[in-house]
Amino acid sequence: MNKTLLAAAVLAACAAPALAQTNVTIYGVVDAGLVRETGGTANVTKISSGVASVSRLGFRGTEDLGGGLSALFVLETGYKTDTGEVDTAGSIFNRQALVGLKSTMGTVTLGRQYTPYYNTITTVADPFAAGLSGSAKNLLPTVGANTRTSNTVMYVSPQMSGITGELAYSAGEQADSSAGRQIGAALSYTVGKLNARLAYNNRNSDVAATTGVTAVSRDIGTNTLLAANYDFGMVKGYAAYGVDKGVNSAVLPNTSNPFGGVRPTTSTNSTDLLIGAAVPVGQGTILASVINKNDKTAFNQDATQVALGYTYALSKRTTLYTSYGKIKNRRGAGYTVGNATDAGSGDAAYNGGVRHSF
Repeated sequence: MNKTLLAAAVLAACAAPALAQTNVTIYGVVDAGLVRETGGTANVTKISSGVASVSRLGFRGTEDLGGGLSALFVLETGYKTDTGEVDTAGSIFNRQALVGLKSTMGTVTLGRQYTPYYNTITTVADPFAAGLSGSAKNLLPTVGANTRTSNTVMYVSPQMSGITGELAYSAGEQADSSAGRQIGAALSYTVGKLNARLAYNNRNSDVAATTGVTAVSRDIGTNTLLAANYDFGMVKGYAAYGVDKGVNSAVLPNTSNPFGGVRPTTSTNSTDLLIGAAVPVGQGTILASVINKNDKTAFNQDATQVALGYTYALSKRTTLYTSYGKIKNRRGAGYTVGNATDAGSGDAAYNGGVRHSF
């Protein structure tokens, strides 16, 4: 018995310093709302999960390694509040799964993580933060690998005079090292009430030849986005301009031909313009934006979205929300009004619900 107690005491003593230097946090979002979608082949009313923000459960932690160096990790999965299911079948941490090191020289992370391009949309460009029926994701290209990538190494520089740089490389992990790879970069400038960011995304959609698979060669798809917001006090203004070129540069959020007739064509040459505002009113905030998609291909399938929303903070963690969005599609364009989680099924949508973070 004495030997057992001594061994336990030694283990506890050895573990104590590590525990004192390690910080692990469990966090998440629980979001559900009523959604009404109209203008498609059928009108839909439903209870949806993740309308303002995708419902998620995550773990993040840091460990002080000494000398200004620390280790970090993030593991995050998405789920459906309305059904309790994981939102992506066959996955565990489908949203983020990364580990890295941070020092005075910057931060390096490896794993599945957000692209610099997508972070520009959510943190700088869009007053709706890519949620509600005003989500910029309805027209700006964020499908698939434009949002987050696997097999990624990312470097984020320390901030110097308000300037921060980011560089990401995602390996395609094919026989041809360039096939399927993706490169992203961003340059941010934050000073006073101004927040500006320039992002670039370069995506190779080639497929390398393997046994039973024929090689496929495609054009490179690129996205360039300049975004800024400025807090004037009474109103916070938002603006963004993007250029999308090449294969898979602007994949349609809903590819099921939601309006019937001739199936819409994905643009390989387009520009995006966003103007928005957030107006604080007591414990609430009025949100508004106008987004224009200018398709420069021969199909000329342009679209314009207008959106209005309102959020009301019951506390620092709980928010009520409501919003309405409407898209005008031209010449057979097939853009739909979705939200943070759903791509949407029609050209108009209303939603209202509650979001709680922990």
